[in-house]
Amino acid sequence: MAFPPRPRGTFNPRFKKEQQQEHKTNHMIRAQEVRLVGENLTPGIYSTEDAQKIANEQSLDLVEISPGAKPPVCKIIDYNKFLYEEKKKKKEMKAKAKTSEVKEIRFTPNTDDHDFEFKVKHAEKFLKDGDKVKAHVQFKGRAIMFKERGEILLLKFADSLKDVGALESMPKMEGKRMLVMFAPKVIKKKSGSELGKLLERSTDVKKEEVPTTTEPTTEEKTAE
Repeated sequence: MAFPPRPRGTFNPRFKKEQQQEHKTNHMIRAQEVRLVGENLTPGIYSTEDAQKIANEQSLDLVEISPGAKPPVCKIIDYNKFLYEEKKKKKEMKAKAKTSEVKEIRFTPNTDDHDFEFKVKHAEKFLKDGDKVKAHVQFKGRAIMFKERGEILLLKFADSLKDVGALESMPKMEGKRMLVMFAPKVIKKKSGSELGKLLERSTDVKKEEVPTTTEPTTEEKTAE
């Protein structure tokens, strides 16, 4: 069944764009007068026509920033640049507020070395990005008989990730799969080796502070 043709003259893309725009700009501002603020001008109340002329002379836009004021407050800026900066700020804020996700890595009891290393690299990337990693060995059919092989595989995986990931729990069974969870590792300011050196130094100092006592010789005892 054919649909009837759309009547001409009912769709105005420009009008739709204006309706979606967050701020009123240029000819969209209907007030008779506005209060101008900003740089390169004398702040004050202008007729909207004069304010638009000033904006045109600077090849910029007249933007209504406070429509509820009487008269509305406007600023002369590059509106496209303003929108770009706002979008950039929102993107940066969204990136900073990113919540960590749980990435999943799947093994089988027969995972070969090449596939294992490939999965290790993926897990390292996830952990460095701040995400958690859930790794599990899936047992199908009679493979459930090789649970020890799965446990060894996951512990080997944990050892490969020890520099970037913290193991939250030992391998455990859930149904027909064995799993472990890793969290991004917080890098400590003092490494283990540095801490060891500090302990050695403190021990040496304590040894130096302890006075040494010598037993008197036989001749000294006789003299006494």
